[in-house]
Amino acid sequence: MSATSGTLVLQGGGPFTANDDLDRRVFAGHQRVVVLPTADAFEQPERLVAAAMSWGERLGITVEALMVLRRGEALESGPAGALRSATAVYLVGDQPLHLRSVLKDTPLWDAIVDVLRNGGVVAACGASAAALCDPMVDPRGGAFTLGLGLVDGLALMTEAEGWSPERRHRTLELADTPVAVLATGTALVRTTGWEQVGEVELHGELPGR
Repeated sequence: MSATSGTLVLQGGGPFTANDDLDRRVFAGHQRVVVLPTADAFEQPERLVAAAMSWGERLGITVEALMVLRRGEALESGPAGALRSATAVYLVGDQPLHLRSVLKDTPLWDAIVDVLRNGGVVAACGASAAALCDPMVDPRGGAFTLGLGLVDGLALMTEAEGWSPERRHRTLELADTPVAVLATGTALVRTTGWEQVGEVELHGELPGR
């Protein structure tokens, strides 16, 4: 994907609970953060929204939930228009394949890319962060599949503390691209270059911008 001027935050896990210090830093100066619980469409996304509201109160951040849960909604002009006026967006939820299927080649995805391109913040946590990369780890077995490609040439193993040794070994054996292993509470932050937050385990080199 083309060069961008904003801040991309890829968190290993623990949305709204495990990354407060980092969140305070990357979202400082942004009047509101638009939260997309799209990847939890089938798993009570309202719980993530409630957690986001509590997080916003705790950090002094205004949170706006954008309840786009189906591809048809992402294809409409309304959600994309709402997002284009934002300077910060946070994607959360545990179903990366659903997130990809909803967002890929839609006006809403274009709006997310524009937030980053225009100097804003795009953050994602756990499986949602993995889906922003291409390739993406397939949660059904630990192999690789196409991701959304906001970062090319990097795959993420998120919430790594929950991976079995067998799944971890299989995924790394299958990898033909750099892989970052991110436990909950760790992150990769890309601005002009990459910053590693916490104990990030890298297999290969992080890609350029």
